[in-house]
Amino acid sequence: MSGEAMLVFDEGLTAYDFGHGHPMSPIRVDLTVRLARALGVLDQLKVVPAPVADDALLGTVHTPEYIAAVKRAGADPDEPDLEHGLGTEDTYCFPNMHDASAHVVGASVEAARAVWEGDVLHAANIIGGLHHAMPSAASGFCVYNDPAIAIRWLLDHGAERVAYVDVDVHHGDGVQTVFYDDPRVLTVSLHESPTTLFPGTGSAAETGGPGAEGTAVNIPLPPGTGDAGWLRAFHAIVPDVVRAFRPSVLVTQHGCDSHVEDPLAHLTKTVDGQRAAYLALHDLAHEVADGKWVATGGGGYAIIDVVPRAWSHLLAIVAGHPIDPQTPVPESWREDIRIRYARTAPLRMTDGRDAAYEDWSGGYNPDTWLDRSIKATRDVSFPLLGLDPSY
Repeated sequence: MSGEAMLVFDEGLTAYDFGHGHPMSPIRVDLTVRLARALGVLDQLKVVPAPVADDALLGTVHTPEYIAAVKRAGADPDEPDLEHGLGTEDTYCFPNMHDASAHVVGASVEAARAVWEGDVLHAANIIGGLHHAMPSAASGFCVYNDPAIAIRWLLDHGAERVAYVDVDVHHGDGVQTVFYDDPRVLTVSLHESPTTLFPGTGSAAETGGPGAEGTAVNIPLPPGTGDAGWLRAFHAIVPDVVRAFRPSVLVTQHGCDSHVEDPLAHLTKTVDGQRAAYLALHDLAHEVADGKWVATGGGGYAIIDVVPRAWSHLLAIVAGHPIDPQTPVPESWREDIRIRYARTAPLRMTDGRDAAYEDWSGGYNPDTWLDRSIKATRDVSFPLLGLDPSY
């Protein structure tokens, strides 16, 4: 197996664009690729263009009726189809919506194919991670569910077990729904509490359907949770459940909307905490899946100050050459931001935090919402996976 790492990207992927004023602007992807190039990260990655998924591939997760509805919406964006979640306040219709969305799917499936067939150890699609899309409806800025389709492709091509870990601030509800009754897929989501944030799902009690008990693990976090609390929760649960599941490959979603500056949610992480999570997932892939790792992007709406730095760190880790957080942001990129957006970009690849946390083994504090949430997930999920929640 090659140790080479890959980014699936071409400029056509930025056609996934809900238009002016929508939070999910493709500018964030363009700026990430520009920053990663300026930092030399792309020199360490095999960069390949993305194919466009055909209807048969989309149909492994989505219904024929829904695919037809997306095509109609892209042909006539002024006609909403609320039954299929198209043309809502979140998920606008836009010209050629089907083609643009199928292109994103093709990128994630190509990343999965390259990893599974041994072309590379790690592969990424940063415009992917559209985890809210349901089999018959768009939701939360997501038209087709590229992570779910990539996971289905892996299963259909011989993967016995796939672990999916979602660190977006929003619950990975679409991926969980698709595989809720499938014991071959472990879905793990760390997200802001469903009592305070869309989509309102992802409680600890959601643990998998009949015959797949324990294969959905949800870690809802209190609003205001920062690096130390988030990493405490991650390390108290994620490595143990993924190890117990013994996946053939690890698929991860890296929405960076958990950042304190993100306008759509209420966690308070920094780029440093996000980088620490990416490193932990990289190491976990090597521990449990012989390094087979497929990474996608996700949410993230602080499109200048946060997303490009966070995802450049992710791509550097995928490449096997993590960026020192103290690295200066290249002046050429900062100047581009000044010219194009009249904004002052960050000076360094750090927010000045060390991402330290107190390990769960040090003791449980029932007076904190965070620890009560961690304990609730451990208590309900660990026994279903053969683990002792008291350790």
